[in-house]
Amino acid sequence: MALKASNKINRIRTFALSLVFVGIFIMYIGIFFRTSPIIMTIAMILGFIFVISSSVVYFWIGMISTSTVQVTCPNCNKTTKILGRVDACMYCDEPLTLDKTLEGKEFDSAYNRKHTKS
Repeated sequence: MALKASNKINRIRTFALSLVFVGIFIMYIGIFFRTSPIIMTIAMILGFIFVISSSVVYFWIGMISTSTVQVTCPNCNKTTKILGRVDACMYCDEPLTLDKTLEGKEFDSAYNRKHTKS
């Protein structure tokens, strides 16, 4: 069973959002160790690092998003962004490509790698 096509920009944004929640959860765990200041401090600092790293990921994907190619999806007729050789529509998950050699082929994210098997 093949994986469902998903837009790369949305996956990276979801990863950054999960970093925020993981960081907050780690800091919340640190509250239970109030009697041990060292463990509580480590948990707070580790959680803070997760939250700051999510900000870095959001900034990074924002910079990448500004330089992507915008196309109109043939399925839902909305403007979406393509990152790489193959990507999916941000709205309806329709597989999209700008590479003429890949048109009509089944969606595979391996086409974005530099060394793919034919």
